[in-house]
Order: sequence, then structure tokens, then C-alpha cells
Amino acid sequence: MRWGFRATCILAVILIFGVYGWSQTPVTATSTTAGARKTTSPTTGNSTPGKEIGKGGADIGKGVAKGTGNLARGTAGSVGNLAHGNFSGAGASFGKGVGGLGKNVGVGTSKGAFRIGRGLGGEIKKLGRKS
Repeated sequence: MRWGFRATCILAVILIFGVYGWSQTPVTATSTTAGARKTTSPTTGNSTPGKEIGKGGADIGKGVAKGTGNLARGTAGSVGNLAHGNFSGAGASFGKGVGGLGKNVGVGTSKGAFRIGRGLGGEIKKLGRKS
């Protein structure tokens, strides 16, 4: 009885991650001509330190969200492969999802930490001017 309950819980978690991954909207590439492209300078030079810190937190959140989506896709693919008896494909699919999770969480965390550090540096700079 305990084994059946555990298996049901594991399948429910896998299903939840799979549904979450499929609910993400895919990024579509739009083709633009060279003349139609806009060249905008980044607005980070004009933003306040508080906004930089907020953007850093947003970058960390984006990385975690993308990584979770990759993990969900990999888990769903491995469940499908396991259902068809393809054990090596299941391991490869799950590994690909975990790799995507690690990549996106790492990139998001590093970008976010950089922006938070830049914002904190700006705050310290403002405090130095006022004293």
C-alpha cells in the first residue's frame, strides 16, 4: 500500500512539472531586415540604484523560471520514454532537463548578482556624497 502511494505522489509531481513546462509560451524568432532594426542603448546608465537592485532580483527570478521549465520538459520527456520502455532515452532526456536547469539558474543568478552589486555600489556612492 505504501509503495502505491509513493508512486502516485511521484507521478503527480512529474505531471505538475510537465504541465508547468508546457504552459510556458515559446520564444519565437522574428526576422527583421537590417534597416528595420532599432538600436537602443541600454537604460542601465540612467537607472537608480534601487531599480538596479530590483532588476537584479528579476534576473534571478527569470533564470529560475526558465530553468524550472527546462526541468519540467526533461522530466516529461523522460516519463514518456519510460512509458515506452526506452530507459536510455529517459535518462538522456532527464539529464538534458537538469542541465538546462543548471545553465539557466547559473546565468540568471550571475546576471542578478552583478546587477545587485552594481546597485549596492551606487547606493554606497550616494551615501559617500551626502556625508
